Amino acid sequence: MEFYQAVNKRRSSRKFTDEPVPQEVMMRCFEAAIKAPNSSNMQTWNFYWVRDAEKKKSLIKYCLSQSAAREANELVVVAADPKLWKRSNPEVIKYTEEVKAPSIVKTYYQKLIPFTYRWGLFNCLAPIKWTMSTFFGFFRPTVRGPYTKRDLQEIAIKSAALACENFVLAIEAEGFSSCMMEGHDERRIKKMLKLGNSARTVMVIGIGKPSDRALWGHQFRLPLGDVVHII
Repeated sequence: MEFYQAVNKRRSSRKFTDEPVPQEVMMRCFEAAIKAPNSSNMQTWNFYWVRDAEKKKSLIKYCLSQSAAREANELVVVAADPKLWKRSNPEVIKYTEEVKAPSIVKTYYQKLIPFTYRWGLFNCLAPIKWTMSTFFGFFRPTVRGPYTKRDLQEIAIKSAALACENFVLAIEAEGFSSCMMEGHDERRIKKMLKLGNSARTVMVIGIGKPSDRALWGHQFRLPLGDVVHII
């Protein structure tokens, strides 16, 4: 399917048929998801494809038993965790050595990333980071943050959301449909998946073949003139 066809065809389907989604389709879509752009290439995301029958039953309940969860053939939880920089950064550093990246790039990953992605006990590093960025900001344009754990969680969530978009467009291109559900009990899902304190559940995605009851109307969007501002 051509790119713009997938973009225009993608809708949030809340009713699905019983047709299974092949495993190879799901894996191709996960491959597409991890190709998404993400902050500093730290890839602070995890995808939990919930296939265990009991866990799936619980997950449907934690998604408030909404139809997009009840009727989906497959359910995927997308989680973001800034602490995952510790998993990615050593591999990225190794990669920069292999490709003989410029020294400024190597310094960025070896020194700046560890400083940026640490927040310390009770966010104790936040005042230091704030002071430094405020000082340098007097003299030149400066990135203001991240300072706290919450700031870093926000960055991780943005990256995971981009991966979600890649995933659902790939699902559409494969001839299936999806629904991204933000309405869920994050605390219970984190407990079920044994996620750490710094992790956030970004969304749960229901996947399947849309039924003829999947949509109740045409797609509504505000006019471009309301949201695109040329200045």
